[in-house]
Parts: sequence; structure tokens; C-alpha cells
Amino acid sequence: MAILIDKNTRVMTQGITGKTGQFHTRMCRDYANGKNCFVAGVNPKKPGEDFEGIPIYATVKEAKQASGATVSVIYVPPPFAAAAIDEAVEAELDLVICITEGIPVRDMLRTRYKMQGRKTRLIGPNCPGIITPDEIKIGIMPGHIHKKGRIGVVSRSGTLTYEAVAQLMEQGLGQSTCIGIGGDPVNGLKHLDVMQLFNNDDATDAVVMVGEIGGSDEEDCARWVRDNMQKPVVGFIAGVTAPAGKRMGHAGAIISGGKGTAQEKLAVMEECGIKVTRNPAEMGKLLKSVLR
Repeated sequence: MAILIDKNTRVMTQGITGKTGQFHTRMCRDYANGKNCFVAGVNPKKPGEDFEGIPIYATVKEAKQASGATVSVIYVPPPFAAAAIDEAVEAELDLVICITEGIPVRDMLRTRYKMQGRKTRLIGPNCPGIITPDEIKIGIMPGHIHKKGRIGVVSRSGTLTYEAVAQLMEQGLGQSTCIGIGGDPVNGLKHLDVMQLFNNDDATDAVVMVGEIGGSDEEDCARWVRDNMQKPVVGFIAGVTAPAGKRMGHAGAIISGGKGTAQEKLAVMEECGIKVTRNPAEMGKLLKSVLR
């Protein structure tokens, strides 16, 4: 099995008629079992039409009722994306993946408040999405770099998600599920939420965890790993100085009051038993060494 999505997942695209929504829906539909998985689109101005055979509905609720989709991926422009998440939550979908970048923080604060006590899980916004290799991908990640295996990946950085996967592949290690949770200050699933899912997943043997400067999510996750995790975890924090002298980080990362620095996060992770590297080129090799 995998976490959150598999070949039996049924997906709708909110924003399917825009250029970005069309392009990535097509790419996801053409990956693995995508033709069976992508079953609906939503655009309130174009109900009754279709995108390359995928029917379009006026609302998320109508799309869910007609197609059986329980997962949504959002490519709606930033001013309207939080409202799109709200609509998916109101329709009681299981999972929403919001790819949109640049959603106003105030909008997301309202949306997170509305989600309290609701069943819907949110990945993102401003994220690459989620993939269970050789089964289904929902998002913008390049499918061809992945291969089915037993290593979980969770990352706040989209680019470093791909980098971690590429390094795992160099070591001959496939992935169970890879999730880019996004780097915005107000988002859905955190490292801790995903780590709990990986810990309970029989198809995952170890996890690569990539964090960023800002906030305390990585530290919270590390302490949970120390007390509960039954599988090895390796980690890296974007924001530490890379070998070329450049600093790696996310635009959404904010250091406040001296807290949330890369070095502080790495120190806590090490104290909690997570094997860390300060070189982003060593993530795959470190994971391989831990498995040995």
C-alpha cells in the first residue's frame, strides 16, 4: 500500500481549463494509472464541457457526486485559490492538494480556521504535490525520475524533493510515496503528520525528511520521531550554506527571534536520533548507509 493515494484514488482538477491546469492534468493522466484516476474537472463557467474526455462540472460537490472523486488538485489563480480549498472542504473530500503559489496569507488563515474539525486533509499550498511511484501522481513533479520502492520522502522544498529522489535513484532506492508539503507559513499537513503516516505504512522502510529555515515544524517532528518512530530517518535543512557558498531556502521561510535557523533545526534533529547531513548532495548516500 501507500500513504494517502494509490492506483484506486479518484481525482478531480479545480482549475482544469487554465493553461497550467490543462498541462499538468494531462501529464498526471498520462502517468501510470492516471487515465483511470483523473475523472473530473471543476469550472463554474464551463459545466457540461470536457477536457480531452474528462467531464467538467460547475461545483466540487457535483463533481464528487457524478464521478466518485474524493481527492482534488487545485491550479486556481492565487486570489481565488483559498476559496477553492474551502469548497473542497465543504464537499467533504478526503484530500486536497493545492499547487497554487502566492495565496495571500490572510486568505489561508481564514481557510485553516474553517478547516478545524473537518475531515479533509490539505497538502500545500505552494507545493509540488504527491506521488506514489508507478501508481499515481497528483501535482507537478516529473514522474519519470521516480520508481516504486520503500523509501518515503517528505519535504518543504519542491526542488529538493526532486533532488532527494534523484539521489535515492542513484543508490538504487525507489520510493513508497513522496510528498512536497510546501514552504508557505500557513499550510496543511506538516512534517509530523506525514511522518506518522509513514511510520504506520507497511510499505515504507525509511524516510528522507527535508526541512527549511523558519518556524518550528521540523523540531516538533524530530521530537516525535525520538519518542515514537520505528523506522530510520535522515534529514537535511534548506537554508544551511551549500558547498558552493550559496544559501538554500524558500521564499516562505521566516526566522523570528533567532529561532528557526538551519543550525538550530539540525542540532535538534541530531539530538533526537535523526541522521542529518549539512550537504544536500549527500542525502541519498546517507540514507543508503543507514539502511546498511
